[in-house]
Amino acid sequence: MPFLKPNEIDFETVGGMSVIGDRIRRASKLPLGFNIVANAAKASLACARASGAQFVRVNQWANAYVANEGIVEGAAARALRYRKMLSAEDIAILADVHVKHGSHAIVGDRDIEDQARDVEFFGADILIATGTRTGHATASSEVENIRAGANNPILVGSGFSAENAAELLAVADGAIVGSSVKGNGKMHGDKVVLEKVQILMDAVLKNR
Repeated sequence: MPFLKPNEIDFETVGGMSVIGDRIRRASKLPLGFNIVANAAKASLACARASGAQFVRVNQWANAYVANEGIVEGAAARALRYRKMLSAEDIAILADVHVKHGSHAIVGDRDIEDQARDVEFFGADILIATGTRTGHATASSEVENIRAGANNPILVGSGFSAENAAELLAVADGAIVGSSVKGNGKMHGDKVVLEKVQILMDAVLKNR
């Protein structure tokens, strides 16, 4: 960090991540996916195809937005063509709707329902709801607004924890977890703590 724009991410990243992904896949039977930021959909797809992963996450799929790294364009048009070229249509697309760390317009924003329709119309298999920043809790109303505009499954993409699992799993189909199971409760700077994972999964299983 800070993140690079997609066209600034170079070959060493794709090569290194592909090797890491391949080794994880060989060591585990769990589903594997890639999310190379910022918004590097083609790089993520290349890594997934090379390593045998099942999905990629693309933070800005349908619409352009303004973020720390500048103006970032939606990736759907190029990414779908690239996925087809790779003969990798079996790799699922997980796409954020109301993207954290940015705004979707210079002076205003569109309704979340409209953004959800865009993401689904542009071919995403699964939609992702987030808070405003990594590790910040996703509001249940955010999930409900996305649900109002789309039919595909929805995952919580930030701030999911044992404390809010019941509330969020009542409206979402699943979650992506990172910060809440780290020792320091942050995205980086510490390792995953098994005890925190067990507490979280107990809450998940209780509320499924």
